[in-house]
Amino acid sequence: MSQDSTQQFAPPATRLPRGSCDTHAHVFGPYDQFPLADPRPYTPAPAPKEQYFAMLDAMGFDHGVLVHGGAHGWDQRAMLDAIASAPDRLKGVGVLSADADVTELKRLDKAGVRGLRFTEVAGPNAAQDFAGRVGLKALHRLAPGMRQLGWHAVIWANASVFESETDTLRQLGLPIVIDHLGYFDVSKGVDDAAFQAVLALVADGAAWIKLTAFRNSKRQPELDDVRPFHQALVSANPERLLWGSDWPFLGMNTWRPDPAGLLNLLNQWVDDDAVRQRVLVTNPAALYGFE
Repeated sequence: MSQDSTQQFAPPATRLPRGSCDTHAHVFGPYDQFPLADPRPYTPAPAPKEQYFAMLDAMGFDHGVLVHGGAHGWDQRAMLDAIASAPDRLKGVGVLSADADVTELKRLDKAGVRGLRFTEVAGPNAAQDFAGRVGLKALHRLAPGMRQLGWHAVIWANASVFESETDTLRQLGLPIVIDHLGYFDVSKGVDDAAFQAVLALVADGAAWIKLTAFRNSKRQPELDDVRPFHQALVSANPERLLWGSDWPFLGMNTWRPDPAGLLNLLNQWVDDDAVRQRVLVTNPAALYGFE
């Protein structure tokens, strides 16, 4: 399932249902038009909107959701420019500082943004204060304005964060979207308390979750160590599941997936057509407001 993002994209083995949506991808550049922030947490290869649309077309996605990439700092123009190119096809998830007012939220809402992302994931850059990175403290300050617009909060955090913050997140009065399958520790198994906290949020409808399996796996490219967690989430509540490619696969240096391979894996792991229809079409349409 390895592929360079500058090459032609091969389609998945099975045609996607009409109205399918990739709910997680990023665009970067072109850098003479949309420069990277300095300093920044990483330096991505250019992934302009033309490549992104080529990926969507090759996979058969009618819709897509772009998540603002942190390497652009507070500058969200690359994402907003792509959305403006196809406003009926795309929506966005942005970032704002904790002191942003409702006027700024409304400006982004008009531009197609439907939520904000908050990052609490542990890692080598976790303690650094990069432009464009906000944590859960900002979410509490921004939540009233987000509720006013019907937005949701996307949270990129380790599973242990959802365990410790469960009660607080449930009281926000906002739809919560958990990034990257909850970013659990696969070595601890499905009975681990942190994963069980993620599972409970999804099971009772308090949170949505993106079925992006590869970042959790210690067995790439097979990814079979993630399958029990994936199955637990599918069994818990199909009405709160989303699918995202995570293209262009930031930080995947020794092995990089390709979108078609990940879709083929979804078809293997979810062999129920009705569930796949819900994951790829019905759920994202409900959350993001696609026709």
